[in-house]
Amino acid sequence: MFNKLRNLGPGVLVTAAFIGPGTVAACTVAGASFGYVLLWALLFATLATIILQEMSARLGTITQKGMGEVLLHSLQHSPLKWPLFILVLLALYAGNSAYEGGNLAGAALGLEAIFGSSPLVFNSAVVALTLLGGTLLLRGSYRQIEHVLIALVLLMGIAFIVTFFVVGPSLADIAKGLFSPQIPEGSLLAVIALIGTTVVPYNLFLHASAAKARWQGQKDLTEARSDAVISIGLGGLIAILIVSTAAASLFANQISVNSAADMAVQFEPLFGPFSKYLLGIGLFAAGLSSTITAPLATGYAVAEILQLKGGASGKGFRVIAISVLVIGAALALTGIKPIKIILLAQFANGLLLPIVAGFLLYAMNRKQLLGEYANGWPANTLGIGVVLLTAGLGARMIAKGLGVM
Repeated sequence: MFNKLRNLGPGVLVTAAFIGPGTVAACTVAGASFGYVLLWALLFATLATIILQEMSARLGTITQKGMGEVLLHSLQHSPLKWPLFILVLLALYAGNSAYEGGNLAGAALGLEAIFGSSPLVFNSAVVALTLLGGTLLLRGSYRQIEHVLIALVLLMGIAFIVTFFVVGPSLADIAKGLFSPQIPEGSLLAVIALIGTTVVPYNLFLHASAAKARWQGQKDLTEARSDAVISIGLGGLIAILIVSTAAASLFANQISVNSAADMAVQFEPLFGPFSKYLLGIGLFAAGLSSTITAPLATGYAVAEILQLKGGASGKGFRVIAISVLVIGAALALTGIKPIKIILLAQFANGLLLPIVAGFLLYAMNRKQLLGEYANGWPANTLGIGVVLLTAGLGARMIAKGLGVM
């Protein structure tokens, strides 16, 4: 087990990506509003993410191609080639830029929770985080970025685990919430948010490309699968801890909350400044880790689909990644509330998720591409279930964005 933990890699990138401020906020609001009863949605979302990301890791490891490359070759002679490419590229670029704005704003809110809320603290934090993220993307190698993200995920995990034990949620209530699915009145949007912030389409591009860079062929497949299961399982555990902590403190004391930063501040009269600092650090780590992964995923996908020279180490890749970071920073500095930026990203997510998940399932059934490592009926059954769910989730998000529901 120690060796598996020591060799974690691409899966941690996925964990760092989906445990961002959007997930922290969604988990906080769910726990504060409904207690433990929605924990089953996180368990389901974590298992669904493991199913899809294992396929993505297997695709990259066995074929030594990223999702963008496989998409390009699969649709080479299709009349839908360019319309689908344009849809994917626009949704990825717009969606990830919006996510980036939410990530930067969320990380800055973590610092505000510690140092106090003011425009100067917020704007200074966004600028500093943008420069730090840009330096890593421009100067850092894949392995260096991977190590930074592993450190941030561990920091995040420690912050939320310590806070969990300080608050002391009921283990019996947690078990009941995990294994007794129910949707109380008014909780449907919270369920959608918990699933939608965990199963993220750009992570499928990110994971395949990172697996290709880290592993070479079937000899590394077992390690790639272990990495995906352990890393994503850790991310799911962190999310469950956040919901449980909010349920034990905020829900139990009927304290309303509108964001994760509010949760950190409102913990202080109940548990002293210790929890406030821990939650602030956790939120900062969540935002910073996601700040790096969104540009990486966009760079991988666009460079592969457009066949830019140099691939992930080329100038085009870095220009795309930095542009997503800069647009995200501009969004964060406009003064738009982070939750509105995240909702904009969820709209793009809802449009893209079933398309990307459906294509991944199609690719995983091509024996000429994967040979004996193509999907069997158990993986297909699970995958189709996830795709159907994500299609319904996407339709619900789009309807919400258009004001229909």
